[in-house]
Amino acid sequence: MLVRYWLKVAALYPRQLFAHPEFRVGVREMLSIAPGMAAWGLMTGVAMVKSGMSVFEAVAMTLLVFAGSSQLAAIPLIAAGAPVAVILATGFCVNLRFVVFSAHLRAYLMHLPLARRLFTGYLTTDLSYVLFTRRYPQAASSAQALAAQQAYLAGGNVLNWVSWQSASLLGIALAQSVPTHWGLGFAGILALVGIACSLATTHLRRVSAGVAGAAAVAAFALPLKLNILVAIAAAVALCLLLEKPQLPPTDPTESARDAA
Repeated sequence: MLVRYWLKVAALYPRQLFAHPEFRVGVREMLSIAPGMAAWGLMTGVAMVKSGMSVFEAVAMTLLVFAGSSQLAAIPLIAAGAPVAVILATGFCVNLRFVVFSAHLRAYLMHLPLARRLFTGYLTTDLSYVLFTRRYPQAASSAQALAAQQAYLAGGNVLNWVSWQSASLLGIALAQSVPTHWGLGFAGILALVGIACSLATTHLRRVSAGVAGAAAVAAFALPLKLNILVAIAAAVALCLLLEKPQLPPTDPTESARDAA
């Protein structure tokens, strides 16, 4: 019933919203983050099944909840048989930051019908909120500008939702193929991969991540997980060597005085 409701709400979006140029801009700017979100969704899908949830329960959770941090916080509690009130309270506390997001987005979305505001809130995540507010620090005053803002937010939200859900459902489908002895530790590795992919937004960051990974593997035999420190040191040293220092702009007045 809830799925049918959200489908009806999605149908309320005007078609011109998806045809707006800002919708494509929102999709394009989310593309660099989508691989990391997909890896995070894949990990969450695996974790849900590995925790003992049925395939139906995992699919329902990923489609209806759509909140990675809240899902990961609730999964161990569900596996341990914690009271429903404790699970709900945990999810509420983990997602309290969205109360702040909602208060900020009120000026951008309050003119919309309630159903569309609810659906936009369901789709909006941390990263789509950050990208949106960075592009539009202030709510527009004209109807045309408001439509552009809504189209941009919808573009980022749609791509984010599709990448997360497709990867999460893939993780649910493949979870049984993951060896049992890997457990949730394997899911944690996938989570770190997702974070790394989200942060690797420049050539220097991608190169440093590759060097850190190679150093960690090369120094794997070191005791006490010292290979991690070696990896960090190698990546930092590489960045210091390759990154060009940004000198402060010189004051023409001071330059002329020094020359005199």
